[in-house]
Amino acid sequence: MKKQIFNPYLPNYEYIPDGEPHVYEDRLYVYGSHDRFGSIFFCENDYVLWSAPTDDLSDWTYHGTIFCRDQDPLNKEILSPLFAPDVIRGSDGRYYLYYAPSNTRSIGVAVSDKPYGPFEFLNHVKDTDNKLIGQRDHDPYPFDPAVLVENGHVYLYLGFAPDPTWDFVEEEFGTIPLQSGAFVVELDNDMYTVISKPQKIEILGYEDEGHAFLEASSIRNFNGTYYFIYSSMNSHELCYGMSDNPKGPFVYKGILHDNGDLGYKGNTKALCYTGNNHGSIEKIKDDYYIFGHRQTNYSTYARQGIAEKIFMNEDGSFDQVEMTSCGLNGKPLIPEGEYSASIACNLYSKEGALHYLDNCQEYENIRIDHPAFSQDGEDREDNPNQFIKNMRDGSLAGFKYFEYVKEIKLSVRTKGDEGIIEVRNNPDGPVLAKIRLNKNKDYTQSEEVSVSFPEEEKIALYFTYKGEGSIDFISFELR
Repeated sequence: MKKQIFNPYLPNYEYIPDGEPHVYEDRLYVYGSHDRFGSIFFCENDYVLWSAPTDDLSDWTYHGTIFCRDQDPLNKEILSPLFAPDVIRGSDGRYYLYYAPSNTRSIGVAVSDKPYGPFEFLNHVKDTDNKLIGQRDHDPYPFDPAVLVENGHVYLYLGFAPDPTWDFVEEEFGTIPLQSGAFVVELDNDMYTVISKPQKIEILGYEDEGHAFLEASSIRNFNGTYYFIYSSMNSHELCYGMSDNPKGPFVYKGILHDNGDLGYKGNTKALCYTGNNHGSIEKIKDDYYIFGHRQTNYSTYARQGIAEKIFMNEDGSFDQVEMTSCGLNGKPLIPEGEYSASIACNLYSKEGALHYLDNCQEYENIRIDHPAFSQDGEDREDNPNQFIKNMRDGSLAGFKYFEYVKEIKLSVRTKGDEGIIEVRNNPDGPVLAKIRLNKNKDYTQSEEVSVSFPEEEKIALYFTYKGEGSIDFISFELR
């Protein structure tokens, strides 16, 4: 690596969730939807793209806008948000972008000669009678497309399985009767004409209905085994099943990633604010990585991509990985220099962490009682100063991991009320140091304290605010 890389892995002004990672021509591309900071709905920006060379995942290149909402003829006037996409290289060597505008009941296809676009509209996914998938009775819901091309076959995965009691379900599924669940159809070599009936994806073997399919279909083939990756009914977790057939049935194997670390080593307490999740696995060089996203700003509408190294077992399965601050770095961070508070992998209040539902900015008690990742400035400003806002008494921010050292000098940069920052290397462990904070209207560096650690392979740092008011936490410095 030319430099260290953190979670989130893109610049902190960028909000790209639903990441589908693909390696093309020795570069990693992450195709995703595009949230707008401060928005009141999902995916309101046009698609943009970032990529990095596979031999240096810290060296990201911005390719600009690759597809706009108004390029789709059905979306030209209404400009519906573009939900989660996928991109696949076709047998002709060109690159095909699959996407689903939120209010058109369709899946669009765009094409480019390059993996970085720009992409031009090609057609909508439709049958041989020119009827669009999603606009016929008893079609799958046209949502979250994922595509696999191999051995002369083109497989399109799509679908949605909401709880039937949710408010919007009758409206969305009733006007044109649609089927709930995950489905796969085959496409012709033109990459948009459906040549098979939709087949429901079976996922066998989960014991808890919370792990059943909700949304976010993704498909991978590693070593001849097919992995169907999806967001479960629990919403905040990515689960998966394995099969020797791209159409399944898939045998449920467990959780890959959870944006609150629920389920990791039996954990039942959310260690960060949870919300929906969407992502996939990609092999980069000789290693595997799982990509997902986290929530910010008290809402599900400003999500940022995060990634973790994940390890394949001898039988081809993967175990759930922990959320960390170092992600694609591949190793613990250097315990030296200034670090943004926005790379915290754990964040919760004295009462714990909540699951964000729709726009939590509407709920006054959440804004008052809980911390959140946020930023100064407008959406996509180059230097928005992302920070943790509103840490109140008992709020905790955790950072994992740093290389082991016996002792470090530590200071924090905050603004707000007076109080104490307690420093630990375990959230429930003894206090290793206390940093006194004075009341300040502007960000101010604290006094420096010494912190000694018990001998171990790596260090975690946990900061807990104790005080009568609140603080905004922008960074900490180690030396």
